[in-house]
Amino acid sequence: MAKKRITRVYTRTGDDGQTSLIGGIRVSKASPRVEAYGEVDELNSVLGIVKLQAKDGYIKEIVSEIQNDLFIMGADLASPPQVQVPRIDEGRVKRLEEFIDRFLEELEPLKEFILPGGSGGGAYLHLARAVSRRVERRIVKLMEVEELNKNILAYINRLSDLLFVMARIENKRANFEETYVRFDK
Repeated sequence: MAKKRITRVYTRTGDDGQTSLIGGIRVSKASPRVEAYGEVDELNSVLGIVKLQAKDGYIKEIVSEIQNDLFIMGADLASPPQVQVPRIDEGRVKRLEEFIDRFLEELEPLKEFILPGGSGGGAYLHLARAVSRRVERRIVKLMEVEELNKNILAYINRLSDLLFVMARIENKRANFEETYVRFDK
């Protein structure tokens, strides 16, 4: 597929509160579809901070792969089903499951809830997990009114699990102990 060049940053076509989906359909900037891919963009930006803060090189590699997937997800969400664009497929979902399984081999099973935090990378991975859960809610809301690629929801659901596990790994490898929720106060 040929690379798309961005020749202008501003077009003035959105000054009336409308934007174009891939394929040219005009919709409100407040539409559930635009809300969904806007949230994906925010998650991708948080992951950019994760790459800056994380100490573990392997986690940074995975985050780069996820960021690319999220860009594809954004295009998938910004495109009606009949428009030909790269789409999130089952293989990408399976890849996240492989990462989760690999990391879980290194971690002790959780016995209690943990508080988000830890190292810089770990804390930002927890933030990314929370944002991914919001993305998931937006996608579900969109799916209630429009047809979507079913792999999108599976991917974002698996991604939030992976981000949680990666936060634990990042903190473990950076020698930050997990803080457990205390219910006794």
